[in-house]
Amino acid sequence: MRHRKAHRKLNRTSSHRAMMLRNMVTEFFRHERIETTLAKAKELRPFAERLITLGKRGDLAARREALKYINDKAIVRKLFDKIAPRFRDREGGYTHLFRTGFRKGDGAPMSVIELVPTEKEASKGS
Repeated sequence: MRHRKAHRKLNRTSSHRAMMLRNMVTEFFRHERIETTLAKAKELRPFAERLITLGKRGDLAARREALKYINDKAIVRKLFDKIAPRFRDREGGYTHLFRTGFRKGDGAPMSVIELVPTEKEASKGS
């Protein structure tokens, strides 16, 4: 039984899993949208949301916390200066996850995770 087991193992060692998630969250903030397997996307979501919340705080301590997880200073700058201010009036739920089908090679369920568009972006697209 998996009582009190919080995260998916994703068939990787803990160090590999940690580095993979760090790389995925960095690329997620770089492109604001990535396609990956459903399990990885579900695992990525809490990390990304936590970092956006740090970006909304915006102080030096929050920036240093984000730099512990994201190694690229330019991406942290983008997170704090461009991404987090878009969600200043939102209390969570910054990401949107939707399924895109199955991967051709092994049939793994695929999904796209992206940042939720703000009101301005949503009305501009219509």
